[in-house]
This record gives sequence, structure tokens and C-alpha cells, in this order.
Amino acid sequence: MNLRDILIVESGIKDINQVIEVEKQAFGYDKEAELTAKLLQDKTAKPIISLLAYHKEIAVGHVLFTRAYINNMSQQPLFHILAPLAVIPEYQKQGVGGFLIKEGLKRLKEMGSKMVLVLGHIDYYPRYGFIPNAGKKGYSAPYPIPDEVSEAWMVQFLTSEGFEIEHGKVLCATELNKPEHWRE
Repeated sequence: MNLRDILIVESGIKDINQVIEVEKQAFGYDKEAELTAKLLQDKTAKPIISLLAYHKEIAVGHVLFTRAYINNMSQQPLFHILAPLAVIPEYQKQGVGGFLIKEGLKRLKEMGSKMVLVLGHIDYYPRYGFIPNAGKKGYSAPYPIPDEVSEAWMVQFLTSEGFEIEHGKVLCATELNKPEHWRE
């Protein structure tokens, strides 16, 4: 497979069946699929970027970026959280996930988003510009992250403002802002 053969399209509620199928295959269980379906309908998650990757008209990957806030949900600069990223097993380790991340970050910049956060694999996300231990950088997670995995809470700035962006506790969309989504 060549990444030139991957087509990335914006997805939404109309594509929910493909999104859910990708999430289920990628993770091997339903939790992320159910969360994604709820996030796509969560008004507090908007504006979102939801992208599906297709290879030969088959959905093989999905990434979702939802709205995030610092300290409260009042009007403030636009921030996002990347969750989840899913690639079906036979397409993993071939660049599809990175392709989805890069395209999502590009679209977030165009939208005017200033920052993206992710709780994810420390060996993976820094390849795409994420800075480990966002908590130590001034952006604490919605729920406590144990010290031994604190590096997994990461941030990426999409503007030159960088660390000048308001610091504090990150709040996310209602469906994602639950403790069960913040435990390994």
C-alpha cells in the first residue's frame, strides 16, 4: 500500500457506520467506537474535525479532534483534543495514522485552532510535533494522570503564541470529560 492511494475525507454523522467499524476493528472492542459516536453528536465538542481514511473505497482509519477549553467553558481561544485515532489492524504501521494526524492538524490550523492536546503513546505522538508532559507545561489534564505516565499527556501549539496561551486545567467535550476516559 502506498499513502498516495489513501483518500482522506471529512466525515460526520452520515458516515457513522464506517467510523464505528474502523474504531471497533482498530481497538478490538466497542468502547472507543461508542465514545466516538457520542462525541460526533455532542454540542460541546464542536467545532470538530473528523476524518476518515479510505483505501480502495474501504474505510481504514479515523481521527477525531474535539473542542477543548482551559479552566472553564466560557468563550476563549479555540483548542482541541485528539481522541481517538484508529487504524484497522491490516493498515497499522504503514503511515495511515500519521497521515490522518498531519491532515487534521493542517485543517485545525486553517480553522484557527491554537493548540491540540492528546493522551497517547509517548513513542508515537512526538513524531508529529507533540510535546510530552503537557501538565508540566501548564496544561493539566481533565483528570489526574499518574506520574509514571505523565509524559503521555502531550500538547502541540498550532500558532506562534506557544506557551503564551492561557494555562490551567483542560476541560473537554462533555462526553469525553468523564473519569473513565482518562484511565489507562
